[in-house]
Amino acid sequence: MICFDKITDIFSIVDEFCKDFDKTTQSFLLGKPSKRPSIMSKSEVITIYLLFHLSGFRCFKHYYIFYVQKHMQNEFPNTVSYNRFLELMQSVLLPMTIFAKTCCLGNCTGISFVDSTPIRVCKNKRISRNKVFKGIATTGKSTMGWFHGFKLHIIINDKGELLSFAVTQANVDDREPLKNEGFLNAIFGKLFGDKGYISEKLSQLLFVDGIQLITSIRNNMKNSLMEMSDKILLRKRSIIETVNDELKNICQVEHSRHRSFTNFLSNLIAGIIAYNFLPKKPSLKYETIKTNQLAVFY
Repeated sequence: MICFDKITDIFSIVDEFCKDFDKTTQSFLLGKPSKRPSIMSKSEVITIYLLFHLSGFRCFKHYYIFYVQKHMQNEFPNTVSYNRFLELMQSVLLPMTIFAKTCCLGNCTGISFVDSTPIRVCKNKRISRNKVFKGIATTGKSTMGWFHGFKLHIIINDKGELLSFAVTQANVDDREPLKNEGFLNAIFGKLFGDKGYISEKLSQLLFVDGIQLITSIRNNMKNSLMEMSDKILLRKRSIIETVNDELKNICQVEHSRHRSFTNFLSNLIAGIIAYNFLPKKPSLKYETIKTNQLAVFY
């Protein structure tokens, strides 16, 4: 379980953000504030949700009823019912999203990796019977086969820190988010991707913005020259696969028990924020290779 000091640190960071968020957005709110505010604050709701993604529990209902309400009364004395908490979770989607975009992203070092991973919302046998995501989720194909749901596109640096993320439907091409300036707002230097990102037009477009897209080649393509340092870093691209694995299996951004699209987004954003609080992230350990003039065939 998460130690008390870690809980305090997470709550302090979230609480400071929520105070700034309320001050900033107070003048933009429509209507009058509720005369009967919730007994749980935004920061408490977000903290409990983040702790779930770091706790190892697989069922949030079991976690909230049998752990939070029984064993965390000192930290959260004013808990609400489970159904009411689900409503509060959906109400904090906007501040959680802004928190993830402003406080949970690392700094670009000039070496970045990009990849997409499937976010399944149901098993393939239940695609025709799925009603929660009808008209929203689509069916796409990845290296692991067909799936129904969405794609999570992420960019990380060599320290394993998230630099940017985006969610698209399952049938969207992996290269589409790279055409969005907002997705690459803080990225510069070399960007390493798999064969799915091969595109001459995209490479030229990114090069104008100071980004060099580096990918491996397909079997039916001609050989090309590549610096030895780039070839080595391209082989280390599996680091982003490890990040995707931790997002799914530790931070639980993917499961098939959603009852609304808002719940799906809340779970996804909370998992991304929780990844930022992991004590250890996958990172590259390498020495600077001075091979500016050295190139090899691959």
